[in-house]
Amino acid sequence: MNKIYIDGNSLTIEDVIKVARNGYEVEITEESSERVKKSRAVVDDFIEKGKVVYGITTGFGKFSDVVITGDETRDLQRNLIISHACGVGNPFPEEVVRAIMLLRANALSKGFSGIRLSTLNTLIEMLNKGVHPVVPEKGSLGASGDLAPLSHMVLVMLGEGEAFYKGKRLSGKAAMAEAGIEPIHLTSKEGLALINGTQVMTAVGVLTIYDTIKLIKLADISASLTLEALNGITDAFDPRVHAVRPHQGQQTTAKNILTLTQGSKATTKQGEIRVQDAYTLRCIPQIHGASRDAIDYVVNKINIEINAATDNPLIFADDQTVISGGNFHGQPMALAFDFLGIAIAELANVSERRIERLVNPQLSGLPAFLTAKGGLHSGFMIAQYAAAALVSENKVLAHPASVDSIPSSANQEDHVSMGTIAARKARDILFNATNVLAIELMAAAQAIDFKEPEALGNGTKIAYTKIREQVETLHEDRIMYLDINKCADLIEGHQIVDAVENTLGISL
Repeated sequence: MNKIYIDGNSLTIEDVIKVARNGYEVEITEESSERVKKSRAVVDDFIEKGKVVYGITTGFGKFSDVVITGDETRDLQRNLIISHACGVGNPFPEEVVRAIMLLRANALSKGFSGIRLSTLNTLIEMLNKGVHPVVPEKGSLGASGDLAPLSHMVLVMLGEGEAFYKGKRLSGKAAMAEAGIEPIHLTSKEGLALINGTQVMTAVGVLTIYDTIKLIKLADISASLTLEALNGITDAFDPRVHAVRPHQGQQTTAKNILTLTQGSKATTKQGEIRVQDAYTLRCIPQIHGASRDAIDYVVNKINIEINAATDNPLIFADDQTVISGGNFHGQPMALAFDFLGIAIAELANVSERRIERLVNPQLSGLPAFLTAKGGLHSGFMIAQYAAAALVSENKVLAHPASVDSIPSSANQEDHVSMGTIAARKARDILFNATNVLAIELMAAAQAIDFKEPEALGNGTKIAYTKIREQVETLHEDRIMYLDINKCADLIEGHQIVDAVENTLGISL
């Protein structure tokens, strides 16, 4: 049985993908179990002694100055969950919910949250048995963490709310019963421990960054196909050019273009046809490379966040100290996910401009809109329209969410991150960019068919073959969205990137 062991410190992006998409089971390590128990003992001690501690013996937010008696602590935690479950909109996809559950369990396993081990194990059991809470996409301010969506997750733990189980949408109570899981009764600190964190924004961000890492490689492949279709000049990718401006992403992209087009008879040297190419060809390393560097930055931030304690208050069991801080604040991730959205949007922007160069006969020297019977047939005319619409929408979506803040909880929580909105926007931008690049792949392959496919480079020939396995050359007009969807599926399934890397034995 495939399994991931969590300890709060060593989870990777790849681990999240294995659990979220590939159904790996999860188990907490023995060492982490002991830390969780030790942290819980501190909470129990505070309750017994009647100490006033935020979220344990007080209300929440503006009500932090209201002291709760020991007998009321269970009601306090339940009331927290049912009152905070205010999400709206469509539910997150199953893979996102699985990532949310994993990330929250991993954060709790660090042993700074004061939750009971039995409660944490219930969350893990739900994940392993496929009880996936219905979590609406909208309603989080990104501080104090993802309160509303995480509350929907916890509702099901209580036998409330709704969940998907074996393809059916059920009440939380029915889903837990069918899975053979006993609902829990929260006690002191546990409700707060379960919802006070950044795991929703981070879950969306992890899945998005994983696909974006593949997309940047695909963008280099797509650009290389277009370069060959337009007899582009390879001198601009000479490593000496990029060594004197040594941004890592720029250097990597330039190397990729040369690797993919190695052996090509379609590319040219400067002066053979023209002295230099337009920016969308000549500046591929600078444009794609900048997005690569942005992606690397976001990966670094995600690797920190998926192994972070984002609860409040934090319990340091070694000296029985409880500190009320702000690790739930999503600002570090909000900025990162806004940056990610911008980086992805730029890949689509430059791809659409390359599509224009392919379909415009004044720029390409090819038949107008890549059809041999222009007038009778429209060819790729409206495919370019669709790409233009998608990049225009991305420009709206790329406006940073993190520059906005609305005070909440009677101004106790007077600056919030909007990080979950930033993550969701980045995911939407990724979808649009994927389809723009799908159109470029189709257009580049069509342009190459007017020339000589056998002249392609070692890497681009592999990509061209994968495209043609799914999408035939366009001889007469046909329903284009079906072809776009097929190419988008190739991208989303990472089939082209994997085929190129595996065949050439390289990592782009």
